[in-house]
Amino acid sequence: MSLGVHEAFEMRTGSVQETTPRTAEEQQVRTDLAAAYQLCAMFGWDDLIYTHLSARVPGSDHHYLVNPLGLAFDEITASNLIKIDLDGNIIGDNPHGFRPNYAGFVIHGGIHSAREDAGCIMHLHTEAQMALSCLATGLLPLTQHAMRFHGRVGYHAYEGIALSEDERLRFIADLADHAVLILNNHGSLTVGRTVAQAFVEMYYLEKSARTQLLAQATGQTLVIPDDAVVDLTAQQWSGALSAGLEWPSLLRRLDRAESVYAS
Repeated sequence: MSLGVHEAFEMRTGSVQETTPRTAEEQQVRTDLAAAYQLCAMFGWDDLIYTHLSARVPGSDHHYLVNPLGLAFDEITASNLIKIDLDGNIIGDNPHGFRPNYAGFVIHGGIHSAREDAGCIMHLHTEAQMALSCLATGLLPLTQHAMRFHGRVGYHAYEGIALSEDERLRFIADLADHAVLILNNHGSLTVGRTVAQAFVEMYYLEKSARTQLLAQATGQTLVIPDDAVVDLTAQQWSGALSAGLEWPSLLRRLDRAESVYAS
């Protein structure tokens, strides 16, 4: 009898007792990652219980944090994130008894294993980014926001729902050292050294996708700056990519909404 995706995943993975206490650094990453989930829900970027954000556990090259499949993004908190290893085993507590999303394991595990700088990976299916992923042009340098990503975007051909671990190698190759991967006919992902950086990259990617689609929908001739201006603008953006200036204001927004992300 053929097994379903989740049954097969449960058979090939298990749970591992956590042998070291949770550090303050891990707790901070948990808090930031839970905040990112809550912000995605606030901005309307979620997809019921699907898509996934992950963050590497500080001090570890083979453990990362993900959402339990079954909770909506606005239900994610620091305490109910689950820790898994690169083989998909759950490390330590799993308060809701849910397993991670197998497609998330394939995508995130591969990138975390290959990119030392992948402190956080965000994968979303927003309407704008799915629409952009269907365009042969890809992301165009139409706006100042879009020029932020000049030379920093890879593209991955659609192969079906990401359930094959063989596809990991192609994800890794297509992402290379870019900050963004457009998953054709699917969505997008961003990579950052921190949760803050990955989230802000996603924010500007979403805005770039929406403005491109709005401009293209007019049917008018598009004005694209010349290469020298695009290069200059990308260089001007480069100093702000990892500054993290926006993140405290986003956390304050959650606090004003009385979000329980830190619990």
